[in-house]
Amino acid sequence: MAQRGIREYDAKRLLFQYLSKEGLNYPFKAVLVTKETDWKQLEKENSWLKKEKLVAKPDQLFGKRGKHGLVLLNASLEEVKSWIEEKMGKEVTIGRVTDQLTHFLIEPFVPHEQEYYLAITMEREGDKIYISAEGGVDIEEMWGKVKEIFIPVLSDKKEVKKLIEENLPEGIKEKETFIQFAVAIYNFFVDYHFTYLEFNPLTILDNAFYPLDAVARLDDTAHFECAEKWGDIEFPAPFGRKYTPEELYIRQLDEKSGSSLKLTVLNPKGRIWTMVAGGGASVVYTDTVSDLGFAHELGNYGEYSGNPTTGETYEYAKTILDLMTREPDKDGKPKVLIIGGGIANFTDVAKTFDGIVKALEDYVDKLKAVNAKIYVRRGGPNYERGLAKIKEAGERLGLPIEVYGPETHMTRIVKLALEEN
Repeated sequence: MAQRGIREYDAKRLLFQYLSKEGLNYPFKAVLVTKETDWKQLEKENSWLKKEKLVAKPDQLFGKRGKHGLVLLNASLEEVKSWIEEKMGKEVTIGRVTDQLTHFLIEPFVPHEQEYYLAITMEREGDKIYISAEGGVDIEEMWGKVKEIFIPVLSDKKEVKKLIEENLPEGIKEKETFIQFAVAIYNFFVDYHFTYLEFNPLTILDNAFYPLDAVARLDDTAHFECAEKWGDIEFPAPFGRKYTPEELYIRQLDEKSGSSLKLTVLNPKGRIWTMVAGGGASVVYTDTVSDLGFAHELGNYGEYSGNPTTGETYEYAKTILDLMTREPDKDGKPKVLIIGGGIANFTDVAKTFDGIVKALEDYVDKLKAVNAKIYVRRGGPNYERGLAKIKEAGERLGLPIEVYGPETHMTRIVKLALEEN
């Protein structure tokens, strides 16, 4: 599973889509503005922009916008246009991160008195719903007033409703309406494969739901299942970070595949690189490298899973090998490649290793030039054949490859690789 943030605009668009089918009232109106936006066309297609007072704010996966003076409230369209044009392309610093403002969300201004808080997170044993009668920018300071509700896996609508009713905080005036929306939003969270969803603040007016601010993350490995529901969804880079060409290439492969292919370049000059099968395993391997004191030398984070084809694995592997072999380590130490994973359930290890071997063949000279050492640990369907293939390739190509099966602890090869090099 890979949690990836989506824009507030898309979170609200998807919510409107779902609640409309449920017969619940969320009067969604919103537009997303970039430097390419044709204002005349935008106004033509959204007549409400000229008729209502508006709210404008950046929509780029960062919070605390109000505290940074990046929210315009109760403004006319001309005021909004002027404000956005002034800020478009400008650099701002949020915490320790600096980036340009490129996307702005415009919505109707909603006068209100009561502000509530609702958030949902996904955990291994179930989900958690967080509710407070006092939402807003100071929610962290008011966290003691937030009610936490645990929802066991596979709970039905009646069970979810009962748990929310029993734990609803005092101070929510529209109790029945709030409960109705909270249950629906939880079902939306599950049905659309969210991993995190937060509305802070939200308000309820005349039995209608108004999420004034939203933060959302989806499990992007569910794209093959949710493509129709999500529509033309975008997973933008986090604020302050630009995707490298290699990351963009793997994203394109991932979007075309029913498998999962993920890559984040942490340090292009890194000495330690990983090619890990499985999202959970990738976290374990990365944590192990960090725990052993080598986080500063780690070149990448990522995973391949879901039984990718030989061709897909080849493209993924050669991308990592290309990054790894561009230059030797500045201190003359060997570059290290860890090809790891747990015991696969249905991924054909031999088939994926065919792709990895082909990539090794293509990069053998470059691997030797950086004095690469390779450590392999894998289990699962056809793992014996897969390990035999990669061991034979190492001997044939003259590459130092140590090969281990499921009898070896999953992270043992990390310690071996880092202690020996």
